Amino acid sequence: MPSSSSLTKNKVLVIGSGNFGSCLADHLGDSEHEVFMWSREKSVVEFFNQHHKNPQYLKGHCFPNTICAVGPDLPDAEFIKNMDVLLFAIPTEGLRVLLTKLQSRLDGANLPLLIFVNKGIETGTNALTLEIIADTCGKDVARVSTFLSGPSFASEIIRRQPTMVSIASLSEDHAERASLVFHQPWFRCYTGNDPIGIELAGALKNVYAIAAGMAEGLGFENNTRASLITRGLSEMTRIGVAYGANPLTFLSLAGVGDLFLTCSSSTSRNYTVGLRVGRGESLEKVLQTLGSVAEGVTTAKGLKAIVDDLDVPAPLANAVYEVLYEGRDVRERAQALLELPMVKELELPGKTGGPARALMKKLGIED
Repeated sequence: MPSSSSLTKNKVLVIGSGNFGSCLADHLGDSEHEVFMWSREKSVVEFFNQHHKNPQYLKGHCFPNTICAVGPDLPDAEFIKNMDVLLFAIPTEGLRVLLTKLQSRLDGANLPLLIFVNKGIETGTNALTLEIIADTCGKDVARVSTFLSGPSFASEIIRRQPTMVSIASLSEDHAERASLVFHQPWFRCYTGNDPIGIELAGALKNVYAIAAGMAEGLGFENNTRASLITRGLSEMTRIGVAYGANPLTFLSLAGVGDLFLTCSSSTSRNYTVGLRVGRGESLEKVLQTLGSVAEGVTTAKGLKAIVDDLDVPAPLANAVYEVLYEGRDVRERAQALLELPMVKELELPGKTGGPARALMKKLGIED
């Protein structure tokens, strides 16, 4: 990998001014890229440009002067034409609407590098981001889109704590280009060609983080957490392989790396949701007072539908869904999990790849 001093400096538009979008804008701005950060809120744009601080997220942190906030209107075609990179950092639930608006502003002959960092499954359609891109912007755009995921808390990135992530795309050239945009000694990037696996790992680990939080809320300790993380990894690998992902992807930074981090830290929003529900708070109250988006809550819905469609055993994911959406008592549901009969520790599904094959066909890629 080239040294940071040799990397090309880019004009980057970060779409989203939340926790993760802000920290990545900070990293890229400090890497001497020219960064524009879009917010849908006029007050955020004005405050940021006046004080170089985000009034809602990472409060108190002073951002580099290489970052300019834009909005609340979505940048027009002329602005986007001048960008080298578009970085999407908004919740999955809002992505389809945004891409539908953005599609007419993209120049297919001069397409910026597209990088997606959201983690989730779209409610209703059960679509991954790759499919949302294909539906809204076309298969050619989807085939060159890139996806970044891994153990990366925003509060540590802005303090330049060494962080490592996975970047994947169906186009290895585009994955390499995206890696070069981000790569620094304190932010190392590793490329891959399994965006479906990267997406599933990033989405599913949030559901298991909720389960880990519930376990602590119930008073369970380290043995339980380690067991839950391990069984969660086994379960998400089984689901991913049935979907059509590479099983090795779940051993990557985007897989076990992000799972371990999210399941073992109170900094995780999804873990916090589970912790508070495990202690007896209602989901409604938790979400009203959380202060940020915990994508695992909505992902649990999409995951339940996918698991049912694939007919894959997923007792942990099903238990989280039942507690969040069917009113099951969290302690009773935990006890029911502990009383399940013995099973083989490691076993992959016999029927694999259906959803991934269908998605690849939509993208014009045949086996």
